[in-house]
Amino acid sequence: MFIQTEETPNPSTLKFLPGKQVVVGKSIEFRNKDEAKNSNLAEILFQNPNVTNVFFGSDFISITKKDDVTWDVIKPDLLSKIMDFFSSGGVINSETEVSSVQEETYSKEDSKIVEEIKVLLDEKIKPAVAQDGGDISFIRFDEGVVFLQLRGACAGCPSSTLTLKSGIENMLKYYIPEITSVEAIN
Repeated sequence: MFIQTEETPNPSTLKFLPGKQVVVGKSIEFRNKDEAKNSNLAEILFQNPNVTNVFFGSDFISITKKDDVTWDVIKPDLLSKIMDFFSSGGVINSETEVSSVQEETYSKEDSKIVEEIKVLLDEKIKPAVAQDGGDISFIRFDEGVVFLQLRGACAGCPSSTLTLKSGIENMLKYYIPEITSVEAIN
C-alpha cells in the first residue's frame, strides 16, 4: 500500500491519501484524544503526542500537529500507523462517529434560503475545501448572517479568514442577495 501526502494551506496540517475510501457520507473530526475514543484509527493516530487534530474525509485523512515539531519528525510514524490500519483490514465506522448537529426551524422564506445555502456549499464550496484537506459545515442562518464551521485543515489555517470572507462570503452573497455576512463559529 502506498500513501501519498499533500501539503495544505495550513502549515500545521498534512493531508494523507491512502488511495481508498476513508469514510462514507459525512466527514468526521476529532479535536482531541477523548473525542477519538469511538474511532480506532483516530485513537491510534493520537498515540503520537504531537497530533492535535484528526479529520477523516471521503478519501483522505488530515492530521494537524503541534507547532513546535516538524513534519519530518512525525510523518513516518503517522504513515506507518495509517498503513498498518488499512493493510490489516481496518474500517472506520462513520455511523457511530458522526456528531449530530441540531436542526434549526426556519420560516418558509428562510427555509428556502437555507436550502440554497446548503446546495451552494455542497456543490461549489465543499469540493474546493476538501482539496485543501478540510470541510465546511452549515450551522445556521440568522437575520442575513450565515454561520459556518470550518473543520480539518481549514480550522486554524492562517488563510481561513481570507477564504471565508473573500471567497465563500462573496460567492454566497452573489447567488443569495439576502445574505449580509458569513461568520465562522470556530
